[in-house]
Amino acid sequence: MTTALVIDDNRETADSIAAMLTFLNVENQVAYGPRAAMMVLQEYTPDIIFLDISMPGVDGFEVMGYLHRFPQLQDVPVIFVTADTQPETAGKVRKAGAKHMIIKPITLDGLEAALQKAGFG
Repeated sequence: MTTALVIDDNRETADSIAAMLTFLNVENQVAYGPRAAMMVLQEYTPDIIFLDISMPGVDGFEVMGYLHRFPQLQDVPVIFVTADTQPETAGKVRKAGAKHMIIKPITLDGLEAALQKAGFG
């Protein structure tokens, strides 16, 4: 079974993504922000990570840089989650090495498509 980590400071969004992943038979854990994510990742290596870009303090791009420091996470695909539809954001996502980007509000179809793009499902 595929496993996922959802990192988002907005509990409603994170829980919504987690519920949809569960519906898609993806086992998942939720971290409500970057600090919580670092704690979870000390003991859990998911198959895929859904990472919010806009978080207070440390944004998703900074978290992505941190993830690259861990050998066990080098090959874990990251899908950025954002409400930002600006073309430069998509460019930054690609440059950061993310597998894909999905736009909020997240739909079940959009989430399923993102999983397929990342090689799951």
